Amino acid sequence: MGLGSAFAIYFLIWTVTFFMVLPFGVKTSEEAGQEIGKGHAESAPTHPMLLKKLLWNSLVAAIVFGILWLNYTFGWITPADLPQF
Repeated sequence: MGLGSAFAIYFLIWTVTFFMVLPFGVKTSEEAGQEIGKGHAESAPTHPMLLKKLLWNSLVAAIVFGILWLNYTFGWITPADLPQF
């Protein structure tokens, strides 16, 4: 696997896991006990904690990529092992 391919795969994994990590720990204004401002969506988070989520997401994506890279390197599961292939 080349460096460009590895980066592209990591970026795809990072993007998918980011959308999975994004909703964790957010509270709406109603859940936080705050007043909803005029013109704000009721579902908008009060404190999204994006930096924390970016760091956690990078760690999760690195672990998932590492497992997939190890599988690619050592061939634990190949297409021949999957019945639909």
